[in-house]
Amino acid sequence: MKVNDEVIQTVDNLELVLQDVSELMTPLEKYHAIYAPLFGRREHHEHSEFYVKGLLSPDVERKSIEPMVLHLKGANENAVRAVQQFLGEGSWKDDPIRRRHWSEVETTLGEDDGVLMVDGSDFPKQGKHSAGVKRQYCGQLGKRANCQAGVFVGYTSSKGYTLLDTRLYIPEVWFGEAYAVRRKKCRIPEHVQFQTKNELAWEMIEAISREGALRFRWVTGDEAFGCDTWLLDQIARLGYWYFMEVPINTQVWMRRPETAIPPWSGRGCKPKVPRLLKGEPSPDRVDILAQSLSTDCWSRHTIKEGTKSPIVADFAAFRVYNVRNALPGSEVWLILRRDVMTGEVKFYLSNAPAETELTTLVRISGMRWPIETCFEDGKQMLGMGDYEVRSWIGWNHHMTLCLLAHHFLVRLQQEFKKNSEFDPAPSPVAVDCDPTQEKGRFAGSCRCTGLSDHPQRNGISKPPTQEDKNLN
Repeated sequence: MKVNDEVIQTVDNLELVLQDVSELMTPLEKYHAIYAPLFGRREHHEHSEFYVKGLLSPDVERKSIEPMVLHLKGANENAVRAVQQFLGEGSWKDDPIRRRHWSEVETTLGEDDGVLMVDGSDFPKQGKHSAGVKRQYCGQLGKRANCQAGVFVGYTSSKGYTLLDTRLYIPEVWFGEAYAVRRKKCRIPEHVQFQTKNELAWEMIEAISREGALRFRWVTGDEAFGCDTWLLDQIARLGYWYFMEVPINTQVWMRRPETAIPPWSGRGCKPKVPRLLKGEPSPDRVDILAQSLSTDCWSRHTIKEGTKSPIVADFAAFRVYNVRNALPGSEVWLILRRDVMTGEVKFYLSNAPAETELTTLVRISGMRWPIETCFEDGKQMLGMGDYEVRSWIGWNHHMTLCLLAHHFLVRLQQEFKKNSEFDPAPSPVAVDCDPTQEKGRFAGSCRCTGLSDHPQRNGISKPPTQEDKNLN
C-alpha cells in the first residue's frame, strides 16, 4: 500500500464566536442594509434587522420570538405580536433575498472549484398542526418522531462554508383531501405540490446554477441523494461534477459490456432498445468489488477536516461504468474510502473527468462535513430549530433570516482574517475560551482578539488585558 504523507486540507472551521451583540451593531447594520430594500415596507426592514440581531445574541438561550423581544426590547406584548406577524404572515418574499444572499456568498467564499453540499435536517415538533409535520424518521433524534423535515443546500470552498437555500419537505399525505383544512391553516400555497426530497434538492441546485451569481464545480451529498440516478444525471447534464456517496448494493461494470439491438423477428414493432449480448457479464456490487481489491490498489491519505485531528483513511479509485436501465451508462469514478480503525468502507461515484488526480478526489471526499457543521452552528448558536411558527411562510421566513445570520458570522471571520494578516496589529490572531463555560462548540466567554488596532471600529470585543488573561 502506498502511503501519502501530505496532509490534504479541506476547509477551515468557523471559529469566530462573539460575546456581545451590542458591539456588532455597526457591521450588522452595514450588512443588513444590503438586503433592506428587498423587505419592502419599513416595518419589515426594522423587524428583520431586529430578528437577525436576536438570532446572533448569545444571551438568549431559546431564540424564539418572545425571549428575543424580552431580552432586546423588554416586556412588550405589542412588540411580540408585531414580530410574530412579521415572521408568520409577512408579505415579504424569500426568493429575492436568498438570490442576493448567493451573490454575497460569492464575494465572501466564491471559488471556481466551489462545492455545493446537499443534505437534510429535521426539527422535532410537538403537535400535528405545523406545516408538513408528520411522524417520520428524525435525524436529530435518531428515530421516528413528530418532526418537520428540511432539505438544504450549502456552499464550501477553501475559504469557508455557509448555507445557501432550503425547502420545507411536505409529506405526500399532506396533499390529500383529509389535510385540506390543515393546509389552509398552515398557509401552504396552492402552487406547492408534492416533491421528493431529491426533487427539492435539484430545484435548488438548478436555481443556483440558473442565477449564475455563485461559482461552483462540485455537488456532494450522502447516499440518500447518491442513490438517485435521476438526480446524478441532472447534475451531469448541467456540466457539474457530482461526488455522491452511494449504497453498498450499488452496481457497476468494471469494463463496458457489449450491447446491440436485437434483430427483428418479422412480427410486431422493430426493436429499438439495445440489450446485453449473450455471455456478457452482469454488473458487480461495489461492496463485492471492494473485497476483491489487492493491497496494491489502496493508498493511505491524511485529511484535515475542521477542528478534528487529521483523519487517516485508505482510498482506492478506478474507472467503472454506471448502470442505467439495466444497461451500461457513462464512465465514472468509483471511489472507496476505508476507515483505518474500523475497516468500514464508504463508496462514492463521481463523473469528474478521467484525468482527475486521486488527491483531488480525496479532498472532495472530505468536503461534506461543513454542511453538518452549518446545522450544528445554526441549531446551537443561531436558533435554527427554535422557531414557534406553524405556517409554511413562517418556516421559510425564519430559515431565510438564519441563512443571513450565519453568513454574517462567516463574513466577519473573513474580515477578521484579512485585517489580522495585513494590519500591523500588535497582538496575534487568537480565540481565548474558558472551557468550563463551553456549550457545544461555542463558549459563552470566547473573545476574538487581534482584529485590528481599532477593535470597536470593527464591532468586535476589545483585546483582553493581562488582567483578563489572568482571570481566565
